Amino acid sequence: MNYARKEGDSPEIAFQKMLIAFISFIMAWLGIIWGLIYYQIFGWGSIVIIAFTYTVILTTAVAIGHYLKNHYILVHTLFVLTVALPASIQFIIGSLDHSGMVISWCFMGALGSLIFLSLKHSIYWMGIFLFIVIFTIHFEPAILGYKLIVSEPVMKLQYTMNIVASYTVIFISAAWFVKMIKFEKMRSESLLLNILPADVAEELKKFGKVEPLSHENATVLFSDFKGFTEISESISAKELVEEINHCFGAFDEITSRYQIEKIKTIGDSYMAVGGNFSGKDCPPWNVVSAGLEMQYFMKKRKLQRINEGKFCFEMRIGIHAGPIVSGVVGVNKFQFDIWGDTVNIASRMETLGEIGELNISGKTRDLILDRFDFEYRGVIPVKGKEDMPMYFVRQKSIEVEG
Repeated sequence: MNYARKEGDSPEIAFQKMLIAFISFIMAWLGIIWGLIYYQIFGWGSIVIIAFTYTVILTTAVAIGHYLKNHYILVHTLFVLTVALPASIQFIIGSLDHSGMVISWCFMGALGSLIFLSLKHSIYWMGIFLFIVIFTIHFEPAILGYKLIVSEPVMKLQYTMNIVASYTVIFISAAWFVKMIKFEKMRSESLLLNILPADVAEELKKFGKVEPLSHENATVLFSDFKGFTEISESISAKELVEEINHCFGAFDEITSRYQIEKIKTIGDSYMAVGGNFSGKDCPPWNVVSAGLEMQYFMKKRKLQRINEGKFCFEMRIGIHAGPIVSGVVGVNKFQFDIWGDTVNIASRMETLGEIGELNISGKTRDLILDRFDFEYRGVIPVKGKEDMPMYFVRQKSIEVEG
């Protein structure tokens, strides 16, 4: 159902429009049914005219709201009618007992405004409902100057109609609220898990903070695109972001498959870590295997982009294994991050690497010695550190574990 849909509607607004149109359809038919029932009880008169007029006005509001692409016309019309109709019928019948407490339907204005408007609006409608109920109970006004008397079977029928129908609507509304709350909770938890490991997210939800942890055996991966600044100056922002997103999306899939924890992206740099995070047991060779797949993806992507006559990225990757510290920093925009000498060295491995290669330290090579082939690069100076032996990883010999 595309009621009053217009370009730019959010999923929430689109759902609201569909829901109010559906509710209005049901209420319009209820107006007809109520009118027919009251016709059988009272004959043709003001009550029946009010019930049928309710349906006519509501149907007109549906059409106008759809034509103007403004569902709030229908929202406000429905709430006004849902208060005015039962109040009018109540004041015509006069007696609370003989009306079957039809006045209770006025509550639907407050309930509906909670769904479609805001808490502020619902308080306003709730105030109207309470005033009408208190006024009716104390004075039982009768517009005709006398109270209509109905038989006991008719009185029971009206009580059944009003109680069953109104409480059914309340139940459906409450069920909708519960479903939406659960949906929003699942969505917020999903977003949280996109930026935090599962155990860290759980600790943050429980205690509002996360204690930093030490990890003795971690493997840190850094990647970086060649000539990113120069490329970004020669293409549109949309093209640039789309290509970065495509590449990083592929990296996300690869790291997820190898049980690697993505830490963050900074511009054109991608950072991830393997180890024991959220119950994942990711050994160093998984991180190296993932790095090789990332380079393989970039090389295929380069050929594809060249054939299409488009710009392409080339990439360096550096990996180093060792101890790190992990934790969550920030208050308003918190972020899971890692620190330590291992992180710094992994960054140096990337910087001192070459395009299309996976550069690792000698220490990392010792941990995966029997699983890959290597090209020794010699002992290379590292800024702020001792000179280190480095290797290019040349061949993957096993599949992912874990």
